[in-house]
Amino acid sequence: MSPRPREFDPDAVLDKALQVFWANGYEATSIQDLVDAMGINRFSLYATFGDKHRLYLAACERYRAMMNRSALGALRHTASGLEAIRRFFRIQEDYYASEAGRGGCLMTNALVEKAVHDEEIRRGALQFSTQVENAFYGALVRARGGGEIATREDLRQLASFLASVAHANNVVGKVQGAERVRTNARLALRLLECAGA
Repeated sequence: MSPRPREFDPDAVLDKALQVFWANGYEATSIQDLVDAMGINRFSLYATFGDKHRLYLAACERYRAMMNRSALGALRHTASGLEAIRRFFRIQEDYYASEAGRGGCLMTNALVEKAVHDEEIRRGALQFSTQVENAFYGALVRARGGGEIATREDLRQLASFLASVAHANNVVGKVQGAERVRTNARLALRLLECAGA
């Protein structure tokens, strides 16, 4: 006898769970909150995703994939390295100028809320941080190769600095909004453009 086919799209219900975790955080989200938002029963949730913790990890992984396509995609696929960095920070600024910006960044939220006590969350957050830094590094290599910046600074260290600004913006942007994000980004770009001049 073949197993009964699922009556829902796992990716679609995972997206709904992601939104709940993003809005509420891990601890404040109950299984009932997830069941209500996902439109499935508890048995289906556990059978498909495991427990709440496994579902959270899956939501974080899906979020990282989303960011790789959007904000980090802008860093990787804009031909001008300097424009790629500007574009990334514009995307970040626009996000924190919107209503959605109140939710912050799911991975930064996870890092603040769970990473100290949860090794799997910590590994995922660090993986995401490395992806951000590597995307900045690629943009810096293109910028220097194209003569857009003349810095003699170590590009890996500069990439780490820019990634740190981006992560900090995910904290202050949530509370203080787009203006603070804009100020941080402008200063970072000014320092980058002036370095080695």
